[in-house]
Amino acid sequence: MPKLYTLVDVCMVPIGSGSASVSDFVTLVEKKIRESPLKSTLHSAGTTIEGPWDDVFKLLGEIHEFAHENGYVRIQSSMRVGTRTDKHQTAQEKVDTVLRKLEESK
Repeated sequence: MPKLYTLVDVCMVPIGSGSASVSDFVTLVEKKIRESPLKSTLHSAGTTIEGPWDDVFKLLGEIHEFAHENGYVRIQSSMRVGTRTDKHQTAQEKVDTVLRKLEESK
C-alpha cells in the first residue's frame, strides 16, 4: 500500500439529475468529506483533499457510495493527483508560496 502523502483535487458531478444546478449534490458530498479526519478545502470547481494515499482514495470511494445511497444513479469524477518526495507540503502552503512570490514581484 502506498505511503505517499497526496493532494487530490476532485470534481464530482451527478449525471441525469434533471437540473443544471449541482449545489444540493455538492452540499451532500461536502458534508461527508468534512466528517473525515482528512484535511480538505472546498473551492469553486471542486474540493482538494489531502492526506495519506490510501486514506484519500478510500474516502473518494466512500463518497461515491454515499452519493449512490442518496439516490444519485450516475456520478462522474475528475481528479488531479499530486505527490512529492522531497518535502511535505500542504495545499495551503502551495498557495502561500505563490502569494508570497506575487508580493515579492511587485
